[in-house]
Amino acid sequence: MTAKSVMILGTTSNAGKSWLTTALCRHYARQGLKVAPYKAQNMSNNARVAAGGEIGSAQYFQALAARAVPDVRMNPLLLKPEKDTQSQVVLMGRVNAELSRMEWRGRSASVWPVVAQALDELLAENDVVVIEGAGSPAEINLKSSDIVNMRVALHAKAACLLVTDIDRGGAFAHLYGTWAMLDEGERSLIKGFVLNKFRGDARLLAPGPQMLQDLTGVPTVATLPMWWQHGLPEEDGVFDERSTVPGAVIRTIAVIAYPRISNLDEFQPLKNVPGVRLKWVRSPTELADADWIILPGSKATTADLAWLRAQGLDQAIAAHARRGGTVLGICGGLQMLGEALIDPHGIDGNGPGLGLLPVVTVFDEAKTVRHRQAAFSALRGAWAGLSGVGLQGYEIHHGQTAPHPAMAAAGDVAHPAMPHGLGWQNAAGNVLGLYLHGMFEDARVLQALFGAGTPTLDSVFDGLADYVETHFEPGVLDALISGRP
Repeated sequence: MTAKSVMILGTTSNAGKSWLTTALCRHYARQGLKVAPYKAQNMSNNARVAAGGEIGSAQYFQALAARAVPDVRMNPLLLKPEKDTQSQVVLMGRVNAELSRMEWRGRSASVWPVVAQALDELLAENDVVVIEGAGSPAEINLKSSDIVNMRVALHAKAACLLVTDIDRGGAFAHLYGTWAMLDEGERSLIKGFVLNKFRGDARLLAPGPQMLQDLTGVPTVATLPMWWQHGLPEEDGVFDERSTVPGAVIRTIAVIAYPRISNLDEFQPLKNVPGVRLKWVRSPTELADADWIILPGSKATTADLAWLRAQGLDQAIAAHARRGGTVLGICGGLQMLGEALIDPHGIDGNGPGLGLLPVVTVFDEAKTVRHRQAAFSALRGAWAGLSGVGLQGYEIHHGQTAPHPAMAAAGDVAHPAMPHGLGWQNAAGNVLGLYLHGMFEDARVLQALFGAGTPTLDSVFDGLADYVETHFEPGVLDALISGRP
C-alpha cells in the first residue's frame, strides 16, 4: 500500500456519508493528489456504466469528483434490490447469478477476497483513497459478516470520520453509542466526529462536543449547516420539495415513484431549471397539475407496472396522454409504455403494457451495460425541439424493444426516435420512450427543451469542496492523510 486512506462512517443510513465522501474526493484532488473513491458494497438501484461494467451512482460521481476515471474496483460489489428479500448481485461490474442465489452471510465470505483485492489495487495506484462505509459500523448483528465498514477500515488502516445527522435529534447519543459498540482497535481509527445537517446557532451545541470528547477522546471536527441545494444527485431518496428552484413555476414535471425505481439521480438537473417544478407521484390525484409525466427506470419492470395499475395510475397516465399531455418513458418506463412485455427466460415477468406506444419488449438473459452516443431523429409534437440533438448517455437494461408486428401491419407504426432501437415515439408525437439514460444531464438537451442550462457537475464538486474546507476545523483534513494527531 502506498496511498493514505480516509474513511467516512455514519451513525445511520442517510447521515451524509456519500456527499461527504464526494466532497473529500474533490478536496484532495485539488491538492494535486491522485485520488480514488471506494465502497466495498453498495445497495442501490441507481447505477452507472464504468470501466468494466456497472457501479453505484455515488461511486461514479465520487470518481468524477476525484478527477479519476470511474472503475468497477471503486464499487466491487453492488446489490440491486428486486424484491424486499431479493437482490441482483453485481460483482466487479457484472451480474453474478450464483451469488444472487446465495445466502447473504455465505456471500460475504465468498466476495471478501475480491473486494479486498480491489481496494489493495486502488491503494497501490493512488496517493489517497477516500472510502465510504454503509449504514452503521455498530450493527453488531452483522459484524461477523462485515465487508464494508470496520473490516475495510482495519484492512486499509484508514483514518475514519464518524458523521451523524443532527437534524434527526439524538446526535450525541448516536455518536457515543456507535463509538462504544466498536472494538478497542476499531475505536483507535476514529479521528473525528462530524455533525451534519445542523440548523441554528452552533454556539448552542456547547458543552456537548467537549463532553463527548471527554467520554471518548475523539474531537468534533466539523459542524455542517443544513444545505438543501448542494446540487449533488440523490443516491437513494426522492427529492425534497424544498429544493424547488425559486420563482414562478411554468412547467410541472411529475415522476412516477414506483417501489423499484432506478436511476432516479438522472433527474437532478431538472431541479435547477428555472420555472420547472419536479415532483414525485404515487397516486392519481397528484397528477392533476402535471404538464409532463415521466416513467423512470425500474429494477423490476413488470412488478412496478402491476403496482402502478393497483394505484390507478395507469388510467390517469392514459387520460393525460389522450388529452395530448406529454409523456416520457426511460428504460423500464419505455418498456411499460408499450403493448406487451414478453419474458421467455424468466427474467422479469410477462404482462400487458400501458398501450401508449405500439411497441413490444422481449426480455433477454444478457444484460446491456454500455455508454452510448446518439442523436434524436426528426421528432414531432411536444418533442420536436429535440430533432437532431445529440445525446451522450448510458444503457443498463435487460430486453429489446421493437414495433409491434400486428399493429404495424394495421398501420399503427412506432416512429423511431433514435437509431438502433434506442427510442420510439407515437404518431401524435406526445409520447416518447428511450432506453438511453442521462437525457437531462446533457446540456444540449436542456437547452433544446427549456432554453436554459444548469450548473455543471464540476462546479457542484468544487462547491462541495469549498463547503467542507469552510466548515471543518483548520488542519483537520490535511492531518487525516499526514498521520498527525
